[in-house]
Amino acid sequence: MSEQRENKNAVFTGGIPAGHDPRIQAMSQAEVVKAEFGLDIASELVPLPSNGKIYDVQSSLYNKETVEIRPMTAREEDILTSRALLKKGTILTELIKSCLIDKTINPLELVAGDRNALMIAIRITGYGADYTAEIECNACDSKNQNVFNLSDLSIKRLSIEPVAEGQNVFEFILPYTKKKVHFKFMTGKDEEELTTLQEKQKKLGLKSDSNITMALQQAIISVDGIQDRAKISTFVKNMPARDSLALRNYIKEAEPGINMKQEVICPECGHTEEVSMPLGISFLWPSS
Repeated sequence: MSEQRENKNAVFTGGIPAGHDPRIQAMSQAEVVKAEFGLDIASELVPLPSNGKIYDVQSSLYNKETVEIRPMTAREEDILTSRALLKKGTILTELIKSCLIDKTINPLELVAGDRNALMIAIRITGYGADYTAEIECNACDSKNQNVFNLSDLSIKRLSIEPVAEGQNVFEFILPYTKKKVHFKFMTGKDEEELTTLQEKQKKLGLKSDSNITMALQQAIISVDGIQDRAKISTFVKNMPARDSLALRNYIKEAEPGINMKQEVICPECGHTEEVSMPLGISFLWPSS
């Protein structure tokens, strides 16, 4: 292992059991594992689709094109099987936090596309690049298991510039009402808040038919300079469908992330089509 790699892995710190070789006591956990078991735990660099352009200048993520992670271990499997974290809806945040080398990075601050890039990279380090999911053929309606290669997924880079350096704020003119909207890309914090709100509605027996308006309310920062959340909520609920669709499509096309589509061939009829990779339960909990 090179000196550079040893320095990178110096983040693995922890107590050494009594009675061990004193020369090992100053080692990191990764170095101890290598010294005693012959296992070399190498870190990985994961590219950020946002290139770090939309993070505050004071953030650890500002202008970062890559972040470093360590491979998933049994410690992360404990996180994945935690009922408490599952109930809170924070498993992905805790998983990312555990695997990040730079502990100053807050996973909740990451925009959704960057979180997805890290989630896929962590999954590859833990269980490999092959991911099996059921796909329904649009030609013959047959359902078949398809193996996706996660390492073949392409990165979708940030394609628009923020209104100011180091800000997750972007501008769009609504085509029908001509209102100037400032919006942001969803962060981990926004996603968790939205999930919590949806769960509350379910417990109250309310229909979850307001996903579009809730997502827009979360994304929109201001309308013609108005930032009052109550007023924005009223505007969103009364926004012409033409404007709503145009804004949602613009955000979808411009948002950095991972292209989750791959071409598949139906084994029953031979039909070829590009499909979005479904993220089923086996993505983070493969059976084998």
